[in-house]
Amino acid sequence: MEILNLVWTNGASFLFILTVIVFFHELGHYAVARANGVRIEVFSIGFGPELFGWTSRSGTRWKVSLLPLGGYVKMFGETMSGAGDEDQVELTEEDKSVSFQHKTLGQRAAIVVAGPLANFLLAIVVLSVLFATDGQPFTPPVAGVVQPGSAAETAGMKPGDRFVMVDGQAIERFEDVQMIVRMAPGRELIIVVRRDGREVTLKAVPKHHTVVDRFGNETKIGLLGVSRAGPNYVRHGPVESVYRAVLDTWRISVFTLKAVGQIIIGARSADGLGGPIFIAQISGQVAELGLGRLFWFLAVLSMNLGLINLFPIPMLDGGHLMFYGIEAIRGRPLSDRIMEYGFRIGLGLLASLFLFVTVQDLSRFDAITDFFKGLLS
Repeated sequence: MEILNLVWTNGASFLFILTVIVFFHELGHYAVARANGVRIEVFSIGFGPELFGWTSRSGTRWKVSLLPLGGYVKMFGETMSGAGDEDQVELTEEDKSVSFQHKTLGQRAAIVVAGPLANFLLAIVVLSVLFATDGQPFTPPVAGVVQPGSAAETAGMKPGDRFVMVDGQAIERFEDVQMIVRMAPGRELIIVVRRDGREVTLKAVPKHHTVVDRFGNETKIGLLGVSRAGPNYVRHGPVESVYRAVLDTWRISVFTLKAVGQIIIGARSADGLGGPIFIAQISGQVAELGLGRLFWFLAVLSMNLGLINLFPIPMLDGGHLMFYGIEAIRGRPLSDRIMEYGFRIGLGLLASLFLFVTVQDLSRFDAITDFFKGLLS
């Protein structure tokens, strides 16, 4: 029953978040493609058999499909390998004018990059509204109580120290310190604080700390051992809200890329990676905390989707951009065979990653594991 309860309580918020960020991603592709005169044949939320849909006057079939884990825009003259439909059928001049493959290299690149950019734009819009209504979490970057025996005490930190820089990153608020420290368990950090009007450089190694949520999931983070005052929420005007949202989007994106880089080189555990089950679980948790937290989580996932799609992996938008970059250097596109092999490799990598994070989800969630064990027993 617990697995059914998970689906019932978390499914709605998960599908809402996923549908919104996928819709905006595909809408970015759609809007720029239409602006460049490309005919759009299908705009789908989800994969597989169509559940319902309609055909617009422009000839685009808008539909919602059975499997909600993604979506796509099908453009006329586009195939998976990058070769156009015109390789099999001779196109008229009218068809060529609306074919994706007959657009210039710059136009094709703009259409591809528009999806990830739409995700970043969505994150900025959502954060801007939150900062203007609920307010932005803001706590002055001043050390409160320094815990005895903590990494902060060992480094020589004192109450009242004001954080200036941590690990090469300028500090504006206490939340910035938390974000950096959480990502660096066991790694030495150079910390610059202002004390009695002068800057002091400290070296601290955040201790490993395991956080367990209400579902029993364990996450390893770094802990410095410095308290802060309760979080304040500062409301900003419209212009300031947008500016702060852009900064937060940039800051979170950079930290995400650093975390991925640390996992790749083995400096950080992959335990924090999660798949659809984990995201659904977190979606349910943040939904219980209110709409503000739910939309904040939506903004973060939208950033992550934008970042992931920019990775130079065939099958992703970044893979297409990589091929276009090679085409720009060579003066002609790669052969269909090379591109086909590239897409096969990319599909294999994505399938392996999906399998890995799904196994991670199952291993950390006892109820799901017990459920499948019961099916096999």
